Amino acid sequence: MSCLPLHTARPPAPQPCQDRRGFTMVELLLAIVVVAILAAIAVPAYNESVRKSRRSEAYTALAAVQQAQERWRNNNASYTTALTAAGGDDPPGLGLSDVTPGGYYAVSIDAADATGYTLTAFGRDGTSQASDECRGLRVRLAGGNLTYAGCGTADCGGFAATHTCWTR
Repeated sequence: MSCLPLHTARPPAPQPCQDRRGFTMVELLLAIVVVAILAAIAVPAYNESVRKSRRSEAYTALAAVQQAQERWRNNNASYTTALTAAGGDDPPGLGLSDVTPGGYYAVSIDAADATGYTLTAFGRDGTSQASDECRGLRVRLAGGNLTYAGCGTADCGGFAATHTCWTR
């Protein structure tokens, strides 16, 4: 195939030998499909990694409550169920917030007596932790032994010596 001469008497027509640059529609669609597949794999993995890293906020809050409970028990006959310090309480509560600093977990003391307590950090609705497989994290002190539980629903079930939601 030969190119037309550049100087002719008639108006120039598109030259078939000209280099054409750019992407074809098929190449563009193929690139979009590849990016979409990568995003479908990467985004959920990233979100799970973020949720897992935010669990450390719950671990820290539960550890703070455990330490405050031990200080409380040192001065009183039993552990307390009062997490926050209410205005007229005598003796006052532990003086801790019932929401973690980042706002991802609600912290509560579910039960307490002279020999132990049960604490829960539960992922708050409207946060990424609401869809975490370990939304609820629990600690129980009974008879001087700590046991742990974790769950994705409000009912965390039984406690175990080790639990998958509690990394060590």
